[in-house]
Amino acid sequence: MPARDRDPARTGEPGRPAAARTSAARRSGGSRAGATAPSAPDQLVVGAVPVLARICGVLLLLAGLAGAAALFPTYLVVGGVAVSPVRGVPSAIASLVAPVASMAVGAGLALGRVPRLGLAYAAVTGALAVGRLLIELHRGQGSTTRPAVEVLAGELVLTSSVETGAGWVLGVLALGLAVLAGLTAFAAWSRTVMEDGGTLDPLRPVLAGAAAFLGVAAVLALALPSADVPDRVVTDPLTGLEVVVDQEGPQALLERPGLALLGGLLLAGALVLSAVVAPSLRPRLAAVGGLLAVAVFLLDTALAGLRDARSSPELEWTVPGAGLLVLGLGAVGLTLLAWRWRRGSPAEG
Repeated sequence: MPARDRDPARTGEPGRPAAARTSAARRSGGSRAGATAPSAPDQLVVGAVPVLARICGVLLLLAGLAGAAALFPTYLVVGGVAVSPVRGVPSAIASLVAPVASMAVGAGLALGRVPRLGLAYAAVTGALAVGRLLIELHRGQGSTTRPAVEVLAGELVLTSSVETGAGWVLGVLALGLAVLAGLTAFAAWSRTVMEDGGTLDPLRPVLAGAAAFLGVAAVLALALPSADVPDRVVTDPLTGLEVVVDQEGPQALLERPGLALLGGLLLAGALVLSAVVAPSLRPRLAAVGGLLAVAVFLLDTALAGLRDARSSPELEWTVPGAGLLVLGLGAVGLTLLAWRWRRGSPAEG
């Protein structure tokens, strides 16, 4: 019996227990397989979703529904002209980008799915909605104190008299709900447990730099109208020379007075801050949610300018408007990059 216990054919290596040899073989085989096989997907850990986060999702969903409903009734009656944002199917599709995104993200958050993605989206959307809410309040209530030429849903109008319609009321309600959803997201963020393996960390500095560039460039593009009145060429009857005459066009974001100017400044600041902070949110899907909110805002604003320019012969699409669309598509690209990124794990290093 002692001789059989020391038989190499049965034991393999003298003096080592079978369990130890099996464990060593597994470790050796696992390390060799890990060197050649692709790494496992990023592991996501989601804890219990707090009620406050689900309330945030409901508010975001209601904001999207109110924003979609606001597109179809009369928005404002300016100088006796009824203005409505939607004119045909293409206009409706372009106008529904932001409301549909809010409804989709809000519904997912209310159901408790990837909660920090929804919270990040709600927080950025709410921060951007504060300035937009002030601008809308000025349009509906204070724009007649200093009448000016404005472009409202493709109509070039003079704000000498303004009456609010159901569309304006629903739009203000949607922005107010978005602000409440953003505040709720800030309150629920620290209570929501959601983490991953940190695979996005090596890419975060690149995302932050690119997103900061997009945010600053977007503010510069918003500083000029996306749809403007083209200059008029007049021929002098005496000399026959053609003279370019500037025509009064719509006001830019930071040219509006009072409450609208404050709203424009808050919107510009929130856009840059959100673009810088979004890539640093953890986990990776939270960064995706923040970048998605920035991308949806830029696309919605750019498509609104294109819609206005195409719906009126008096207006033309401007270079800043086209640049805003390019920046929006760039933000979509950054969002997709953060969503699809899987590199950076130790196994791939």
